[in-house]
Amino acid sequence: MQEKTSGIVLHSIKHNDSSTIVSIYTRHFGRVSYSIYGMGKKKSRYRSAFLQPFCLVEMDVSHLPSKELQQIKDIRPSKQLINILCDPIKSALALFLSEVLYRILTQTDADEELYKFIESAVIYLNDSQSSNANFHLVFLLKLTRYMGFEPNRDSPYTAYFDLQEGSFTLNRPRHENYLDTEYALLLQEFLATDFKDMDHISLTREKRRRLLNAIIEFYKLHIPEFRGLRSLDVLHNLFD
Repeated sequence: MQEKTSGIVLHSIKHNDSSTIVSIYTRHFGRVSYSIYGMGKKKSRYRSAFLQPFCLVEMDVSHLPSKELQQIKDIRPSKQLINILCDPIKSALALFLSEVLYRILTQTDADEELYKFIESAVIYLNDSQSSNANFHLVFLLKLTRYMGFEPNRDSPYTAYFDLQEGSFTLNRPRHENYLDTEYALLLQEFLATDFKDMDHISLTREKRRRLLNAIIEFYKLHIPEFRGLRSLDVLHNLFD
């Protein structure tokens, strides 16, 4: 059945000489893998620029729920994201965060609220005039709300943050998966901020790196299948 939907490109890989497999988080079907034929050929109507990480697209597709690979009839950008494509920092952030989404959004169910969050974050990243050095931290923490393991901030105590329980606590946990007071307070500050205010939080490169590693560990503890990220070293090197 032919359908129209919008989507956010997460990942693409060349399948063979004539086809490319693209993973797209769609508004109506959730994450879907599409096979595109003729990519890169002179007469192809498909352009590789449409399939970069975080590209926002409109599509005409043939959607059959029983098929593992769906077919794209037509694809076109829904918004020109020139800054993400041309700015090395924004490109690296898009590469890293799209890889995170590719690895955790394994279900095919649609989620309108999650889609709107990702779409608005992509547009903000493209249009932002700030340094964006904290963008990925804010994004990952806000994403936990939609993934079902948002940190619990009900406790009045912020001496430690228990990564396993996802909550702040007065007493140091009896296991090693926790943040000490310095980083628990930083986490609390980031949880209370938004993209437009994120530059007000000043971090050294080492603190930003350690906080990011802690957030990734938090994801691993709550999403067992979430493992290594190839783009993490690229992101670390960019901000070093």
